Amino acid sequence: MAAEMNNGARLRRLRGRLLDWYARHKRDLPWRRTRDPYRIWISEVMLQQTRVAAVIPYYERFLDRFPDVGALAEAPEQRLLAAWSGLGYYSRARNLQKAARAIVELRRFPRDYDSLRALAGIGDYTASAVASIAFGLPHPVLDGNVLRVLSRLTAERGSIQSQAVRQRLRETAGRLLDAKRPGEFNQALMELGATVCLPKRPLCGQCPVSRYCEARRQGQQNELPVNAVRPTPRRIEKQLLLIEQDGKVLLWQRPADSRRLAGFWELPERQQVPSAEVQESVARFRHTIVNTVYVVQVLRAAVQRIPRGFGWKSRKILERLPLSTTAKKALARPLGR
Repeated sequence: MAAEMNNGARLRRLRGRLLDWYARHKRDLPWRRTRDPYRIWISEVMLQQTRVAAVIPYYERFLDRFPDVGALAEAPEQRLLAAWSGLGYYSRARNLQKAARAIVELRRFPRDYDSLRALAGIGDYTASAVASIAFGLPHPVLDGNVLRVLSRLTAERGSIQSQAVRQRLRETAGRLLDAKRPGEFNQALMELGATVCLPKRPLCGQCPVSRYCEARRQGQQNELPVNAVRPTPRRIEKQLLLIEQDGKVLLWQRPADSRRLAGFWELPERQQVPSAEVQESVARFRHTIVNTVYVVQVLRAAVQRIPRGFGWKSRKILERLPLSTTAKKALARPLGR
């Protein structure tokens, strides 16, 4: 592959094959139908650590509520968190609003990499993606899909968790980048990793650049990329109480200075309401956060006295509240069931 990138004609052919493939096979995703930097920015932040299929409905609802940077800047935090509820990593939403307020002060959306990179919550990847896709600037992207594609193209045997390896692959991405069509090229690389150059059993027969892939030539495509060994997940069991009365649910709100999910509403855990009378188990589900697996049992219960700090909330307004994902999952059942 190193020889390929020192051969201008072959490098142009590689780019051309990838871009032609992307034009024919790219998925029709809502953020690909616009060059609006605001909408592209929102999509890129939502797609961090979140599957495309999960993002699409959130993206469309979010833009209905906050159609431009001004609306996002002015939104009450509880409304913002409610719109983000279920996507996780809630610092992303708060940073979006901080950045939106900075953009309002600037009176225009930043149009270069350095200005984008200076905004809250925007790192190298997001700045490069917005700069290349919205403004056609030649900045390569390096997300998980691109790391996988590049590590196979170059038969990189170092761990992709290593900063030295990432720097090598970043330099490779820069040499590969089509400077005339950087946004399309970056999206093509990401699409290739998402749909063809899969983590397990890559579909090499469908790959438009397989002839340039050093890992495939060596029969190593299933062994690469090399990842650091992940720790064994922790397992934590929780019991949540579903206490309802006259169409209202008993909830509590995390304080503003909480280390996790500040300002979010939760169902009470069993130990928080020791006087509750448990009636039946109504659900059981798993919820994973990073390296922790929560096994949650939902218990229908009744209570004579409401503990301090708890309150009744009508089911009719729950969609307007920022609910934790576990609370959402527990409440996702017909009324009275």
